[in-house]
Amino acid sequence: MLITLGEVAFAGGDDVATTLPFLRGGDLSSLPAVETAGGVFTDSGVPGDAIAMLQARGMNAVRLRLWHTPDAGYGHGDLAHTLAMAARAESLGLAILLDLHYSDDWADPGKQTKPAVWAALGFTALRDSVRAYTRDVLLAMKAQGTIPDIVQIGNEITPGMLWDDGRVGGAFDTPAQWTQLAQLIESARLGIDDALGIDDALGTGDSVAIMIHIDRGGDNGGARWFFDHLIAEGVTFDYLGLSYYPWWHGTLVDFRDNVIDLATRYGKKIVIAETAYPWTLGWADNTFNPVGDPNQIHTCYDATPDRQFEYLRDLVNIMTAVPGNAVAGWFYWEPAWLPSEAFGSPWENVGLFDFDGELLKGADAFSAGP
Repeated sequence: MLITLGEVAFAGGDDVATTLPFLRGGDLSSLPAVETAGGVFTDSGVPGDAIAMLQARGMNAVRLRLWHTPDAGYGHGDLAHTLAMAARAESLGLAILLDLHYSDDWADPGKQTKPAVWAALGFTALRDSVRAYTRDVLLAMKAQGTIPDIVQIGNEITPGMLWDDGRVGGAFDTPAQWTQLAQLIESARLGIDDALGIDDALGTGDSVAIMIHIDRGGDNGGARWFFDHLIAEGVTFDYLGLSYYPWWHGTLVDFRDNVIDLATRYGKKIVIAETAYPWTLGWADNTFNPVGDPNQIHTCYDATPDRQFEYLRDLVNIMTAVPGNAVAGWFYWEPAWLPSEAFGSPWENVGLFDFDGELLKGADAFSAGP
């Protein structure tokens, strides 16, 4: 499917100073749980380390999800597992994107629940807790020599974060709520500065980039609404992060037009923080999968291993053709989330390994583009 970009002027992005290459990443947050449960990964039948296999196909970055105090049954998402995964990534020379959810569980457009220990705090105490918690996380990463290259403040925060204090949209679409959201984000940024000794005026401290991440990869109106409000509150950041799944966020044309407009409008580098595409509509277990309906498939791309690769290749080609090199990279969400006897997976038909753990052709998309 050929999609052309047309003639578009790009007026921003040069203000972001970074030494990072074009990011070709994977969110591997659940990998420790899969490995503990006995998951085996193979490439052409040869078993090995899933991270190394993906890196050999071109992956150069990892994204790591961190919850405040997750249920121990998850087997991932806590600070100990995140630190261990960061150490593995660092040892392989991979860039690190730290995804701070500011919740004990999944934070997304449908829910942004405060950590239980913060549930009864007033706003001032909540703001202080966000700063202290963020500081402590970054100090732990710094202590082991794995300072992330990018820190994502919140996950898919289109409706805000830390509900209801930082909630926006609907009945919460008020100036007071937007101000509180901005203050919570600023508290997180200050926590990062505290940990890394950052003083912008003096030019001191370790360098780390800030990402603000929403879910509206193909929804230009929704993305403009959010970032117009946030920037009006004086929030500063380096990367504009988007999730893009075609069954939720529109066609490749919608994606292309949105990314070009956002890059031009805000002058920010854009990272596709989450994306994926199914290689089959079948399921390997009884755990509900959000993808499985033929109506969810993008026109021209059936749910097969070959079409998964072609879809991702074409998506990457759209990213890299955006004027001004505005798109700084992309991350495949949970490519290695296999099911096991211990737990099911809602994502096994959308990963980059088949049901038996064999690497799929879709992983070659990490080498797509210039």
